[in-house]
Amino acid sequence: MNRVLDVARIQLVNWVVVLCFPLALLVCLPVLGLVIDSANAEPGTTDHQIFLLPSLYLMVGLTHLQTMTQVFPFALGLSVTRRTFYAATALVVVAQAVLFGLLLLVFQRVERMTDGWGRHMRVYGLDYLVQENPIAQWSSYAAQFVAVSALGVFAGVVFHRWRQTGILVAIVGGVSLLAGAGALVTKQGWWPAIGRFFADQPDIAVVAGYPLALAAVIGGAGWLVIRRATP
Repeated sequence: MNRVLDVARIQLVNWVVVLCFPLALLVCLPVLGLVIDSANAEPGTTDHQIFLLPSLYLMVGLTHLQTMTQVFPFALGLSVTRRTFYAATALVVVAQAVLFGLLLLVFQRVERMTDGWGRHMRVYGLDYLVQENPIAQWSSYAAQFVAVSALGVFAGVVFHRWRQTGILVAIVGGVSLLAGAGALVTKQGWWPAIGRFFADQPDIAVVAGYPLALAAVIGGAGWLVIRRATP
């Protein structure tokens, strides 16, 4: 465990990118929302959402991709095993998700108390994420972080294993798979059944349970790939 913590600290050497940049974006989201409202001549008298929060998740995913492309080779040069590095990466991902989940919960509560920053604007309290229970609300935010981070780590692992070719194949393959699945579902008329299935699920399962399950699958796939990845 001490070895895992040591490697986790190595990953946090670039703490400005891992923590400060996402934190700065998180804090600035309401300001960006106000700028968008102003550009759209939004009167600010009716409830409305501004979908800026996904940009935070995107930044976090790219941060972990960078960790894999820059820190992983360095760690292997220090005789760190792949198992230890991957465990340390998982620890950093979970710790970051816990921290930013709490911060998002605080900002969402402030947003609610200020009537949407005085303009009925929702940046943190997006409909698909909002939960009344604070623990459920934190879980919904944190689970999204874990899922996106797992995807970023997986992309970095694929790059180390197969370089640019692997990334291109993964993108084309993923898009093709989604397009094929969508075409099949449309042809079979399964969309209403799928919609009913998710509508019948508890909200917390949709916004936290399934993202965590997806992260576990992606993380497992990443482990299979990283075992043969070269610096």
